[in-house]
Amino acid sequence: MDYDNLAGIAAICIMGAISPGPSLAVVVRNTVNGGRREGVLTSIGHGIGFGIYALIAVVGLSTLLTNEKAFEILQWSGAGLLIWLGIVMIRSEKKDEEEYKNSGRRGFVEGFMIAFLNPKILVFLTAVFSQFLWVDITREEQIIVGVMGGVIDGVWYVLVAIALAGTPMINGLKRNAIIVDRVIGTILLFVAISMILKAI
Repeated sequence: MDYDNLAGIAAICIMGAISPGPSLAVVVRNTVNGGRREGVLTSIGHGIGFGIYALIAVVGLSTLLTNEKAFEILQWSGAGLLIWLGIVMIRSEKKDEEEYKNSGRRGFVEGFMIAFLNPKILVFLTAVFSQFLWVDITREEQIIVGVMGGVIDGVWYVLVAIALAGTPMINGLKRNAIIVDRVIGTILLFVAISMILKAI
């Protein structure tokens, strides 16, 4: 197993999870309105939805690894997408949470749907994983990567629901969403540029 690349995937998944957005808005809202139990169930549902996308991304990319030219094209496309995402995040404005206030049922189902009905997650994961996957990845390692993505995502939101919702810390995170996005966007740019330099 390539632990260096696995650590890189984990780091990007962590940054993706902590970036304030619709998922955070739904988890916080459900925790405030329905209590910590509902917030935790929302978080678990979101983690499972995210994990399914992570598994789809890694299995699809692993299939392309057998075709060196196709994977190289996808890898360059992924790097370009990360650069674009980084620029978008750096230029981000105040997030509008109103549109997410009635996004489905409570708890587990709502958490799952907010992740699973967001195809941008699959695009993001495909771009990220294309920079870190290794040629001889086994089926077991593919499952590990997919599960790891879901667990990281779910654990972050469970922590939000249990420890942070309603506290000055989560309110501070929401108030500083633009700063958080710009920091993460800068990191994504750095990752993409370093991968391009490595490929050259």
